[in-house]
Amino acid sequence: MLIKRREFLKISSLATASLLMPNFLKAMTLDEALAPNQNILIVLQFTGGNDGLNTIVPAKNDIYFRERKTLAVQDSLSLTDEAGINPSLSYFKELFDNGELSVMNNVGYPNPDKSHFRSMDIWQSASRSDEFLETGWLGRFLDEECYRCEHPTQALEVDDMLSLALKGENNKAFAFKDPKRLYQTSQEKYFKSLYDHHHDDETVSYLYQTLGSTINNADYIFEKSKAKKTEQAYPNSQLGKDFKTVASLIKSDINTQVYYLSIGSFDTHVNQNDRQKKLFGDINETVKSFVADMKSNGLFNNILLMTFSEFGRRVAQNASNGTDHGTANQMFFIGGGLKKKGLLNALPDLQNLNEGDLIYKEDFRKVYSTILKNWLKADSSKVLGWKDGIYDFI
Repeated sequence: MLIKRREFLKISSLATASLLMPNFLKAMTLDEALAPNQNILIVLQFTGGNDGLNTIVPAKNDIYFRERKTLAVQDSLSLTDEAGINPSLSYFKELFDNGELSVMNNVGYPNPDKSHFRSMDIWQSASRSDEFLETGWLGRFLDEECYRCEHPTQALEVDDMLSLALKGENNKAFAFKDPKRLYQTSQEKYFKSLYDHHHDDETVSYLYQTLGSTINNADYIFEKSKAKKTEQAYPNSQLGKDFKTVASLIKSDINTQVYYLSIGSFDTHVNQNDRQKKLFGDINETVKSFVADMKSNGLFNNILLMTFSEFGRRVAQNASNGTDHGTANQMFFIGGGLKKKGLLNALPDLQNLNEGDLIYKEDFRKVYSTILKNWLKADSSKVLGWKDGIYDFI
C-alpha cells in the first residue's frame, strides 16, 4: 500500500503530540510509578521576555523611577527594605512571607542574545551563546536517567508541540494539551488502521512507529489523569486548566518526574503594565490553587515549581509605555523543601549597565545544575558539562 500525501500529513500531525523515539514502542506493557516521596519538578516558562524590574521591584531605587516615569510600579508589595513585588502577584508575597518562595536575581549568561528564538534556544538547551545544540537540558536528563525508566512518560509537556528543552538524543518527553482529546484522537479507527499497514520507507516507518507509541501512551496518560481528579477549584484559563491536569497526574501513580508548561506572551513593547497585570493575575491565581491542591494532598514538600523567561527588558521604558528586549532576569522557586528562602542575592545594579542593559551575575546553567543534582538526583556534569559549582537553596 502506498502512503498518500494526505495520510502522511495526518500521521505527522498526531505524531508531533509525542515525538517519542521508536525504541519506546513496547514500553507501555510495563508500569512503574514514581517512588513514594520522590521529588517532582514543574517548569513554568514565561514566554516573550518578562520584565523583571516590574516583577521584583527595586522600590527604593531612584534610577528605576527616573528611567520609568510612567511605567514604574508605585504600589509594589514590600518584601524587604529595598525590594517589593508586583501587586498582581500578591500570593507570591504570601509564599515569600511563609518561606515557601525563593528569588534568584540577575540570572543570565555571557554575551546575551536579544532574539526571542535564539535566546529561548540557549535557555532550553543550556548552551553557550556561541554554541548550537539540538538537545535540551531536560532531554539530556532523560538520556542519562531513562535507562531506569519503564515508561516513556518520565517527562511531560502540557502543550501541542514539544519544546527543545525536553528533546534528548535518544529519549524525548511526551507533549499533549488535553489528555482526553489526545486519547480520543488516538482512538480514531483511521489512525489505528493506518498503523496496521506498516511501511518500510525509513521516514514513513519512523512516523508509523511514533504513531503506535502515541496511541498506547495516550491511553495511559488519560487513565492516569482520571485516576484522582482534583476537587480544588482552578481558574478557568488555559494556564489554570493546564495546572489542573498536572495536579491530577501528580496525584496518580504515573511515573512522571518533570512537567513543563508555558504562558505568554510577555513581549511588552506597548502598554506593558496592562499586559503584565493580566498575565500575572492568571499566574497568581493558578499557582495559589495549585499550591493549595498540593498541600491538601501532602505533596507540597516534594514539589519544586521553577519559572524562567528567555531574557528581561531594558532598564529605561520606551515611548510606547513598554520596554524593549533586555538581558538578565530573575527566577522564582516555589516549594515546601527549600533550604534557603526569600531573596537569594542582591537586586540588579542599575548604576552599572551595559549600554542600558542589566549585567548578569548568576549563570542559569548553575541553576540548572543545582536542580539536576540536588532535586532530581541526577549527574549534572553529564547532562550539562557544568563543573563550576552549585547553589544551596534546595
